[in-house]
Amino acid sequence: MTATAMRSHRCGALRAEHVGTRVRLGGWVHRRRDLGGLIFLDLRDRDGIVQVAIGPEWTPPEVLELATNLSTESVVLVSGAVVGRPEEARNPDMATGDVEVHADRLEVIGQAELEALPIPVWRTKGEDPPAEELRLLHRHLDLRRPELQRNLALRHRLLQRTRTALTSLGFYEIETPILTKPTPEGARDYLVPSRVHRGQFYALPQSPQIYKQILMISGFDRYFQLARCFRDEDLRADRQPEFTQIDIEASFVAPDDVYSVLETLFLALWDEAGHSITAPFRRIPFHDAMEHYGTDKPDLRYEVMLTDLSDVLTGRGFRAFDEALSSGGRVRGLRVPGGAALSRRDLEALTAVAKEAGAGGLATLRRKGTNLSGPLAKLEGLSAEIAGLDDGDLLLATAGADEVTSRALDPVRRAVIARLDLPPTTAHAFAWVDEFPLFERDPETGAVMFAHHPFTAPHPADAGQLLRGERAGVRALHYDLVYNGHELGSGSIRITDAELQLRILELLGISKAEAHQRFGFLLRALRAGAPPHGGFAVGFDRVVMLLAGAESLRDVIAFPKTTAARALFEDAPTDLDPAELNELALKVDNA
Repeated sequence: MTATAMRSHRCGALRAEHVGTRVRLGGWVHRRRDLGGLIFLDLRDRDGIVQVAIGPEWTPPEVLELATNLSTESVVLVSGAVVGRPEEARNPDMATGDVEVHADRLEVIGQAELEALPIPVWRTKGEDPPAEELRLLHRHLDLRRPELQRNLALRHRLLQRTRTALTSLGFYEIETPILTKPTPEGARDYLVPSRVHRGQFYALPQSPQIYKQILMISGFDRYFQLARCFRDEDLRADRQPEFTQIDIEASFVAPDDVYSVLETLFLALWDEAGHSITAPFRRIPFHDAMEHYGTDKPDLRYEVMLTDLSDVLTGRGFRAFDEALSSGGRVRGLRVPGGAALSRRDLEALTAVAKEAGAGGLATLRRKGTNLSGPLAKLEGLSAEIAGLDDGDLLLATAGADEVTSRALDPVRRAVIARLDLPPTTAHAFAWVDEFPLFERDPETGAVMFAHHPFTAPHPADAGQLLRGERAGVRALHYDLVYNGHELGSGSIRITDAELQLRILELLGISKAEAHQRFGFLLRALRAGAPPHGGFAVGFDRVVMLLAGAESLRDVIAFPKTTAARALFEDAPTDLDPAELNELALKVDNA
């Protein structure tokens, strides 16, 4: 670090090679210990903590007196000599643990008042943190915690590594508008009233989707952006109303080309966090992911997989299974090695997980030695060999339509892995999931809707049936990247033909007139000659959270919102003065 007039070094930078050096430090008093005439300060800045010793042998009396009344979290300037600690006093848990600073000068810059410290910055090991809402309300103190400082430092490094990696691949960083036009991308827009154009509204972007496509049509070939995006979604613990994504688009590419770019990027990001991973990543069609894991974001670190048990468990006198099969459903389940060790209470908890996810129940079969137990043990002619169970194994089964059994068995699988504390086969399991359906049905209304966004190209093999108005079974050139059971991002190859784009919008119930009104600028651009192009968007906040080992997205964002989309620190959203509302031609109905 370049020296400044106030500081010569950062606190966390001092090492044994600095012994004999005179330094000037500035930071916060992390802890103070008074040993009766000898005072130790743990002085903290963003680089770490160093021990400062204040004693009568090297410190003037007025400095010693000043240190006696010093409160924690006060900001001070310290000058003194770096000395080596005695062997018995060294602290191997601190990067600066071999040295300390013998201070002969101390200046209190900002005295911390006790009533201004409602939450602690330092906690003893094992001590529970304050309630999260209290931490967010006093975020300026929460951000002083070393854990959050490390998280945000990692976030900075990952941002810079992203820029370096993508620039080396020929990408330009280009900014797109924040005030834009509402577009249908799966969530509600945040709307911004225009003062100049009274009664009209901008929208904050859910993504830069259309702009980055227009950049490709404009010939920029390779674009990226560390984009701020906004979605007015219903409350979810793992989402933020505003977030950052690594947004990418490239021309003259097929899915394999996009995969290659993203794999290069993720190798760089994981390397920045100290992990070594290899590419290419595994590829799984959407149908296979749902069949074997019950989810399109499977955790592939574990080899427990879903299996079709219809042939094994139907026709043996179990009415629920037989009825499901006759209604077009299936019997599906899990064979869990070592699962027979689970207790009855464990199995009851797993059944509750299945029911909460929509299944009618969860039938079990345990094998211990030659003994079978559980409801399925009563089935006619069912043996351990037929069920495929080795000694100590557990069989879990449920029945119904695939969407019901998948939705139930995915959380059951995750719960079984957690309860048995199964060891992962690898620490880092990446996979591309592709061949998604282009359309899906709204689970509440039953209406046909686009599975992702309406600019995704159909699979070439299915384009004919799409033009004939057939939607069932049409696949999309869409792909997701999953890691250890988390979706890291998604992307697709885009539609480049204006007529096909209009046809897709028409299938979604958007008339040509409405399509031109809402997407006219994209349609005009497509008609001017569009190269084949595609892209991807990485959920950057989630990437940082996973690499930091944090439990929440809020621990890797400087000023996050609560799950109720409130900013507690600055108290937003807030009411507006009636005069301000009038200027925007707005009235508030509080009914």
